[in-house]
Amino acid sequence: MAKPATIQIKLESTAGTGYFYVAKKNPRKTTEKLEFRKYDPKARKHVVFKETKLR
Repeated sequence: MAKPATIQIKLESTAGTGYFYVAKKNPRKTTEKLEFRKYDPKARKHVVFKETKLR
C-alpha cells in the first residue's frame, strides 16, 4: 500500500508561548517551510507561526 502524500506539521508560535497549531502539508508540492500569521491566545494577539516537526 502506498504512503499518503500529506504529512502533519506543527506550526509553532514565535512569541515564545509554546502555543502551536497542527496542519497538513504536501511536501512534494510545497518544499519550503510554511509561515502564517495566526492568533496566539496566550499572547492575545496575532503573531507569526513557523513550521517545525511534529514529534
